Amino acid sequence: MSAMDTDGTVLAAAQGLLIIGPLAVGVVLVAMLIGVVWWGRRKRHQQPPPPRPEEQPRLPDSGPVHEVREHREPNELPPSEHRLTPHELKRTNGS
Repeated sequence: MSAMDTDGTVLAAAQGLLIIGPLAVGVVLVAMLIGVVWWGRRKRHQQPPPPRPEEQPRLPDSGPVHEVREHREPNELPPSEHRLTPHELKRTNGS
């Protein structure tokens, strides 16, 4: 066996690994994707079905609820050099 033959064998083996490696990674990725889709379909099947049209919410007999608008006086802050943080502000009715 000559030195050229062994070099060719080594190169052929290296090329084989370059083909087999990405192929194996691709097969593993496809298997993982199939497993994730299967798991998601199984989870979705376990959830309750969407509500039927007769189970949908209905308007009250009095009609739609209207927005209430009110005018509130601003809560003025005294002028100061110190910057107030949120926990130092006075509590309002909205929060």
